[in-house]
Amino acid sequence: MFSHDRIWSAIDALAERHQLSPSGLARRAGLDPTSFNKSKRHSADGRERWPSTESIAKVLDATGSTINQFMEFLRPEVRSSGMPEGAFPPQASTIPLLGFAQAGAGGFFDDGGFPAGQGWDVVEFPAGPDSRAGVYALEIQGDSMLPLYRDGDVLIVEPGAQIRRGDRVVVKTSEGEVMAKVLMRQTARSIELLSLNPEHPNRTFDMSEIEWIARIIWASQ
Repeated sequence: MFSHDRIWSAIDALAERHQLSPSGLARRAGLDPTSFNKSKRHSADGRERWPSTESIAKVLDATGSTINQFMEFLRPEVRSSGMPEGAFPPQASTIPLLGFAQAGAGGFFDDGGFPAGQGWDVVEFPAGPDSRAGVYALEIQGDSMLPLYRDGDVLIVEPGAQIRRGDRVVVKTSEGEVMAKVLMRQTARSIELLSLNPEHPNRTFDMSEIEWIARIIWASQ
């Protein structure tokens, strides 16, 4: 049976899985930033207040999660790792791996930004219930993305994922430049990108200059 505390704990666990606070999760879903605050979980007279199904639907859509994944968080004794107490960790599977320096060369991606051709290595990645077909890994090379990403960090990228303002993304231009940035703004004609390293300028491109853009869903740090 679902309890008030389990529902709210599941929302907290979903936020943590996506490296967000409850307020950040609400903001990403287009809700009032205080929607999931602990002070909102009880009314003034102390009665339990439940999140609406509409709110849950919005956070699932905002994080690209499914209802089945959310149900996993409803299990008792959910730990900070997002795994129910006593559960086995997800088994590892392999996904394609490529270095950033190689990613700008031709032949490694198809028109949609999915892995193609030869020359890919592989890396193990947990294959949990939220694993998606088509994800791949890019290895950071150099210090151009400090302080957020260091040389040797691995970014897991999902082509075709819904992208929103504030998401971390990997972008490849038609000139072969590959970069990890934060999406500031995107219209039908242009895209504005915030640099992760303050020593590097922000970038603006016409959409005609962009070959593909993919969301970063995980990083090994």
